[in-house]
Amino acid sequence: MRKLTNILVTGGAGFIGCNFIRVLLTKTPDFKGRIINLDALTYAGNASSLADIEKEFGGSRYFFQHADITDRARVEEIFKRYDIDTVIHFAAESHVDRSITGPEAFIKTNVMGTFTLLDVARNYWTETRADGTKGIRNDVLFHHISTDEVYGSLGDTGFFTETTPYDPRSPYSASKASSDHLVFAYHHTYGLPVTLSNCSNNYGPYHFPEKLIPLMILNMLDGKSLPVYGDGKNIRDWLFVEDHNTAVWAIVNKGTSGEKYNIGGENEWTNIDLLQRLIDIVAAKAKLDPAAIRSTITYVKDRPGHDRRYAIDCSKLKKELGWKQSVTFDQGLERTVDWYLANPGWVANVKSGDYQKWVEHNYGKR
Repeated sequence: MRKLTNILVTGGAGFIGCNFIRVLLTKTPDFKGRIINLDALTYAGNASSLADIEKEFGGSRYFFQHADITDRARVEEIFKRYDIDTVIHFAAESHVDRSITGPEAFIKTNVMGTFTLLDVARNYWTETRADGTKGIRNDVLFHHISTDEVYGSLGDTGFFTETTPYDPRSPYSASKASSDHLVFAYHHTYGLPVTLSNCSNNYGPYHFPEKLIPLMILNMLDGKSLPVYGDGKNIRDWLFVEDHNTAVWAIVNKGTSGEKYNIGGENEWTNIDLLQRLIDIVAAKAKLDPAAIRSTITYVKDRPGHDRRYAIDCSKLKKELGWKQSVTFDQGLERTVDWYLANPGWVANVKSGDYQKWVEHNYGKR
């Protein structure tokens, strides 16, 4: 039986991580434990995303630790201080475009950071058994969050399954593929209890504005152009972030150690069709002229190695663990647009240099 008492969430100030913490502490009554949020607060991590959680649960069930996952001494200290029994590893450099222009940070965080966490967990969770032998406890778990991008690119038909061979095409997806292999190597070599999930494209509240959906929403509101790569026909499977996080919690609770699970929205859209739908929603809610917004669509040179299509088969997750999506794409998009319209202060904060100044003032330079 897994303890799930002192959960280390890495990257908990990021988009998916902050939503996970919020789901666990405010919408999961069967969870009674503590969350320790380890985050380096880089450009994509925002402590203000959890200000309400800090106010309600800080010091009792929620604890923030400003640290880098590659800093072994700090990770070891956090494991000991909070007696960590579960790791849910969201922390990652995740933007493909940034990985093309600056791949080194992706190797450091996604590969070396994951290695550091795995090795600290292995050492901390190793115990001496009654017969004098040493082994890893069976009430612990390391859950690793990965991406469908490790599988490469699909043609016009077919879906990624848990047995699809890896074929990463960018420095980002290669670094995530490497970390996936490390996780399973620690399971097979050392007996570390692990689970792993590969998810499709997430969207929802608190998404950093460089990503497609929030970028387009904010550009529409600011009257800026809407850049679309290539012919706009690249296809992605879109997953509402809260649905992703309920799936992660189902895996952490009931998933089989040593297994991986695909998490998808079963919701394929070309980039240009998604943008057209988003224009309708934003125009209606913000009282803007949809034709005027459409006139700002600008096709730009495609990025190198741009995978044509991703699509997830998540039937294993549904059949084995009973998970399902809770919203339609329209419902999820409307909730997302509503959130950005209601939170201009958050947007202004993350888009300005003031946020990093605040981090340095409160936590020092890294």
